Amino acid sequence: MVAVTGDDNSGGPMPIESTGINGAASAEHQAADQASTTDSAEQLAESDAVAPAAPAAEGGPDGEEASEDAPSAPDLEQESEIAADYIEGLLDVADLDGDIDMDVEGDRPVVSVVGATLTELVGPKGEVLEALQELTRLAVHRQTGTRSRIMLDVGGYRARRRQELAELGRTAAEEVSRTGVPQRLEAMTPFERKVVHDAVAAAGLRSESEGEEPTRCVVVLPAEDPVDDAVMQRAGGQG
Repeated sequence: MVAVTGDDNSGGPMPIESTGINGAASAEHQAADQASTTDSAEQLAESDAVAPAAPAAEGGPDGEEASEDAPSAPDLEQESEIAADYIEGLLDVADLDGDIDMDVEGDRPVVSVVGATLTELVGPKGEVLEALQELTRLAVHRQTGTRSRIMLDVGGYRARRRQELAELGRTAAEEVSRTGVPQRLEAMTPFERKVVHDAVAAAGLRSESEGEEPTRCVVVLPAEDPVDDAVMQRAGGQG
């Protein structure tokens, strides 16, 4: 990972009326306003369909579909630099401390704010972090003209949350396997649902997403009866 320094904020953030915690909250409100004028979040969101036999669904680490034309390494580096400048400018405006690291995971750039506990930039259940990520993607799109799948993390929040959700998925799968009763989990973001889907699939069970954003959730289902599957296949093969 490379630490970003310097004052080049060519991809600087959109104006924020206040600083500190209010500045982060203002950024969240801006994300909501942007959502009404752009469909980028919906175009990048995961379909949440997970094959029961697959331990990991296709797509990016936060549950979004991978682009058919993967960006080149220079393109990923450019997106990282734009995003890092944007976040650096936002931290300056909000008067918050933190170092910025850049990395690449698979075919997507990752920008992380490290070196400080910045709960203001994470928010309850990561809501502020998700809003800032969308703003960052919009900033990259504004300069490159292409939709970005860049992932933003603050203080290692996503890594910790991924571990928690993987354990939740395994626990739910064990309960459903024991009782045979489907289990509906709490509402989650696409990133969170993807982690749970993968954990359930690895346990040999099925899962699907139900509902509409922001209350869309994962439902863990019992494994299909192989006998019933065989009967249905034979019935389907008869003229």
